[in-house]
Amino acid sequence: MGKKEFAKNLMDYIYSSPTAFHAVETSEVLLKENGFKELESDKKWSIEVGGKYYVTKNSSALIAFTVNSESIENEGFRIIGSHSDSPTFRIKPNAEMSVENTYLKLNTEAYGGAILSTWMDRPLGVAGRVVLKSESVLRPAERLVNINKPICIIPNLAIHMNRNINEGYEFNKQRDMLPLVGLLNETLEKDNFLLNAIANELSVDIDEVIDFDLFLYEFEKGSLIGPNEEFISIGRLDNLSMAHASLHSLIDTKGQNGINVTAVFDNEEVGSSTKQGADSNMLINILERVCICLGKTREEFFTALYSSFMISADLAHAVHPNMTDKHDPTTRPVMGKGPVIKINANQAYTSDGYSISVYKNICREAGVEYQEFVNRSDVRGGSTIGPISSTHIDIPSVDIGSPILAMHSIRELGNVEDHYSIYKTFSKFYEI
Repeated sequence: MGKKEFAKNLMDYIYSSPTAFHAVETSEVLLKENGFKELESDKKWSIEVGGKYYVTKNSSALIAFTVNSESIENEGFRIIGSHSDSPTFRIKPNAEMSVENTYLKLNTEAYGGAILSTWMDRPLGVAGRVVLKSESVLRPAERLVNINKPICIIPNLAIHMNRNINEGYEFNKQRDMLPLVGLLNETLEKDNFLLNAIANELSVDIDEVIDFDLFLYEFEKGSLIGPNEEFISIGRLDNLSMAHASLHSLIDTKGQNGINVTAVFDNEEVGSSTKQGADSNMLINILERVCICLGKTREEFFTALYSSFMISADLAHAVHPNMTDKHDPTTRPVMGKGPVIKINANQAYTSDGYSISVYKNICREAGVEYQEFVNRSDVRGGSTIGPISSTHIDIPSVDIGSPILAMHSIRELGNVEDHYSIYKTFSKFYEI
């Protein structure tokens, strides 16, 4: 697959993944098509050398792995971690609201740190997980739903009524950011609008719906833009682009040593402190369970663990062409020049001299340029799953990512060359 085809494949992957739940479902389809077998957490596992497997958690996180050799106690795990979630708006219970006995809107709550203004005046869809009645009280059924049409929109207030908006306006999440659905009439009623829409989409009776986890997403698909189609314009690049690159690297690479692992966590945008987040024992429990299934002792599990390396893959900030002063004066990554190694003195990233050197070696082996990123010393930046994972799995780890613009906008801007380059480094990591 060429660079541009790989970028188009990424856009298809993202568009099929409007929520973290759908990202896992899309990933499952990809893995199954390439010979991976699903393991269920509450069932006994059977694992063998040469096998390809995956396991999910909460339907919104996924760990896939290939068993390359018998000698994992000496060769360890090669782990690439990313996350499935992105900033959005979650629909609240009892969400329907009428205004002036005319408009129907939905009550929502912001999820993560979105650039709020970018959500205005965009056609929005609704997608997520629906929980249905089943024969078991303790195990209700789950279905994914995607109301795949522009069902709502968050309209701006006219400038005539908000004269200072271009001088800086603080959007109120409860007042300004509620989506408008439509006009109330005999075909659109306030009561149970959402439940009826879900039931209709899933072809079930409304009484079967117990609860839901539903989110807004931008309905319009992304595109390649620029004179040479060098840019990728789409939402949720952060961080589905890293999940996409790591999954394809896992599938395409014929590893020889140890176990190759792709971990796609959920809830990074809200702190990772969930059972399916990086601040849990999900990953380390699965790694230990794999060792047990391969007949390894607990001592051999620890030697395998401390023979391992982890890449925390999350996107990085490219120098903005209109605001170049926002970046460090000497360390200035740009789009099109390869993966970015992220460094922070206060450990917002896990990169240190040792782990950075390992990733630089991987880049050289893959024939890929690399860059480095540090924040201005007077600016507090973000963080990743890297430092959080390190509190549970204490192995060398490096934070890297493709450079993009407009991070956390409803529509982010990446680069075709960079996405392919990072895929090449992931593949080399799994191969060596």
